[in-house]
Amino acid sequence: MPPLVPFADVGHLFAEFEHTAWRLEQRRRYATDLNSPRWAAFQAGEDITAAPDNAWRQNVRKQTAQGKRFERVRVVDDPPTEGQRFLLAAGLTNVAAGEDIRNLYRADAAQLRLPDFDFWLFDSRTLLRFEFDNADTTLGVYVIEDPAEVLAACQARDAAWHYAVHTAEFQRQVRSTV
Repeated sequence: MPPLVPFADVGHLFAEFEHTAWRLEQRRRYATDLNSPRWAAFQAGEDITAAPDNAWRQNVRKQTAQGKRFERVRVVDDPPTEGQRFLLAAGLTNVAAGEDIRNLYRADAAQLRLPDFDFWLFDSRTLLRFEFDNADTTLGVYVIEDPAEVLAACQARDAAWHYAVHTAEFQRQVRSTV
């Protein structure tokens, strides 16, 4: 495994990719969410879909205006954890900015034999594999360009993308079962 690098050190990839930035999210919650003001609003039952603009959404709009794609699949438990319900609600602001976010139940992800770790895949060439601590805090990422590992990530992407459901539709499905 290559050395672990701070996530901030690879931030340039989100502006420099040529075609696609694709993410697989496997975690049940993220410390960054738990520490955000939106988490407190979510906990209070407030609508968090009208969040103020931020650098992430500005970059998504900029990149997608150039014809690039931001895509992700979130693996969700049945029933969803509180952290996953937060992401379902909060993700709509990213979708509005141009990111295509889809969701897949964990049982389906297991049948597809998806990796059990989070990653970003840029242009089917560069893989960023996340490392988290037990408190769900990102410790950093491994930057991987090994063709075999990148190919495995591409195959996982293709399988997940084929079966995943758009966020708005997935939310309707979840609400109907709760």
